[in-house]
Amino acid sequence: MKNFVRKCSLKLAKIRRGSRRPVPSIVSAGAKIKGDILNADVIQIDGQLEGNIVCQELIIGTRGLITGKIQAKNLSIYGSLQGQAQADNVFLAASAHLLGDLCHQSLTVEPGAFIEGKCIHQPKAEENRGVVTPIRVASGYTQHRS
Repeated sequence: MKNFVRKCSLKLAKIRRGSRRPVPSIVSAGAKIKGDILNADVIQIDGQLEGNIVCQELIIGTRGLITGKIQAKNLSIYGSLQGQAQADNVFLAASAHLLGDLCHQSLTVEPGAFIEGKCIHQPKAEENRGVVTPIRVASGYTQHRS
C-alpha cells in the first residue's frame, strides 16, 4: 500500500509541475552515497555524496555535501561543494560553501557565500566569434587567426 501511495504522489507531483518537467531525485539528509550519478535530469542532494555527477539540474541543499566533479546545465548551491563544477547557470546562496574551481556562463552569488577557488567565465559558443586566438607555430613565431 505504501508503494502505491508513493507512486501516486510522484505522478501527482509530475502533473502539477507539467509533464515536461521531471520530478527531482532526492538524496535525503543523513544519507551517505559513494559513487557517480550520470545522465540524470533533476537531482537534489540533502545528504552526502562522494563521486561525480552529470545532470541537467543539481540542487545542493543547506545540509548537503558533495565531494567530486559536477557537470550540469543549472547548479544551485545552498550547502557545500568540494571539487570542480562546470555549469551554464550557477547560483550560490548565502549559506553556500565552495572549495574548488567553478566554470560557468552565468554566475549569481548572494552576500555571505564562501568561495575558495577559481571562478572561470566560459562564454557561449556564439560569443566566441570574432575573438582573435594566438597560435604557436613550429618556427616560434606567433600567428593570429580569427
